[in-house]
Amino acid sequence: MKEEVKKALEEIKPHLKADGGDVELVDVTEDGVVTVKLLGACEGCPMREMTLTQGITRFIKKKVPQVKEVKAA
Repeated sequence: MKEEVKKALEEIKPHLKADGGDVELVDVTEDGVVTVKLLGACEGCPMREMTLTQGITRFIKKKVPQVKEVKAA
């Protein structure tokens, strides 16, 4: 599952980088919890929660249905 999540993040990274941000995979647990770290402009952005929930989480769950939750480190 970790490799699938990595591939999904690679697909979404160009969209984040276009706005000066980035995302890094921290961990994927066996029970489907993904931890990511938002970087660059995403770190202090007031829209970071929306980016995480509506963007990153939705995209990862679409690509890797076994993922139960995505959270920020």
